[in-house]
Amino acid sequence: MSCPSTCEYLREARKHEPTAEFDPATAGNPDIRVNEEFLEDHAALVLASCHALTAGATESGAVDSDVREALASLIQAYRTLRSGVIYEGLPANPLAANLHRRVQLTLGQFRREETRESGITQTRDEDVLGVLVVFERMALDRNNGRPRCRAFLEVLPMFAGVLEPEEDAPPRLIL
Repeated sequence: MSCPSTCEYLREARKHEPTAEFDPATAGNPDIRVNEEFLEDHAALVLASCHALTAGATESGAVDSDVREALASLIQAYRTLRSGVIYEGLPANPLAANLHRRVQLTLGQFRREETRESGITQTRDEDVLGVLVVFERMALDRNNGRPRCRAFLEVLPMFAGVLEPEEDAPPRLIL
């Protein structure tokens, strides 16, 4: 049984966890540049992606490693789209594969709704790729190396503005 994110012992333990050894210059698709202006311009896409990740992980019981695997496969799919080839390989991990499908479904619905409302598709594949990379960097930054870790999943609601950030563990963006 997993400890809920509201557990006072879990919160206290998080304060003493070692920080992740993550260097954004060498990990997390460093060739993809994302800045704060990009995130502000694509806030609705960020929010939709965040909700898809959170809901999909919650429903399936996924942990951070499952989410990182799903994000890696989604990023690979959108990288392949940039070259003009449509290829979508699903992760072997069933939880990650389901999360991959859930996010793809949500992104498709987001784009259809955007097209219906404005008459044109404003969100490009490149924009989706940038948002996915931001989430991957956040997940890598929160990785504590434990197999059942949910540190990243616990900051997603704060990132989406659903929960207030805690003073001791504010979500940080790796751009």
